[in-house]
Amino acid sequence: MGKIKSMLIKRTGKKLINEGVFHEDFGKNKKILSSTMPSKKIRNILAGYMSRLKKQENKKNHAKHAV
Repeated sequence: MGKIKSMLIKRTGKKLINEGVFHEDFGKNKKILSSTMPSKKIRNILAGYMSRLKKQENKKNHAKHAV
């Protein structure tokens, strides 16, 4: 079972993912967000959410190219 993310996290994550500067690595995403997010808790949640979205996106693209 997964954790439920708030609408703030989802909305911000989708907005930022379109910029295309995020990676599958949590640490890199955390550093990218460190300049814009003042809240440590929200920064960590967003960095993890962005990592998960990028992994899903890459898995989806890889499966599309394999077929």
